[in-house]
Amino acid sequence: MTRDEIYDHLAKVYLGKRESAVELKSSGNKSHVWLVINIVTTAFILASIVYGLTAFFAKRNDELKSRIIYALNNSPIRLAYAVGGEYPQVKDLTIEMPRVDVSKFTRMNLSMKGQEGGSPGVIKVVLTNDKLERASYYLQGIKERWQEYSVSFEELNLTDWKTLKEISFVVEAWNADKPKGAVFIDNIGFSN
Repeated sequence: MTRDEIYDHLAKVYLGKRESAVELKSSGNKSHVWLVINIVTTAFILASIVYGLTAFFAKRNDELKSRIIYALNNSPIRLAYAVGGEYPQVKDLTIEMPRVDVSKFTRMNLSMKGQEGGSPGVIKVVLTNDKLERASYYLQGIKERWQEYSVSFEELNLTDWKTLKEISFVVEAWNADKPKGAVFIDNIGFSN
């Protein structure tokens, strides 16, 4: 081989390797660009799906909330009382409310029953909020069998239902049919 042939051979080998390296680099750039495009497209599709499902479930949740009943207790509460004469004139039972916004509801519901042989006949329900507003309502006709009561918020004059803090049940001597007895209270809750 002559010197020129060796140089030509080396140049071809060198330039050939160089051309293949340039081809690999350019094809690597093309695959890198396609990878970025695929990642961006996938992220956009996933974001759209998540947003769509979130909007769907949020809307569905609003519809369910309008029908939900929020219950305060799981079992009957007993209010034993003895009023009048040598006893105090008023006996009450207060239930602390958890921090729940009940403004989305329109009614307070509960069940009551008097104890056999001693039912007051009338109980005053008092609701108090953080602003110390008080609303009261008299439940009448309490008998010795379970009865359902439902009181509209319109009948209870509170301006702030978001900060309701307690519910009290009061037996007053001047309203009680019997001076001694007990009342069972259950299913205290809020609904629409």
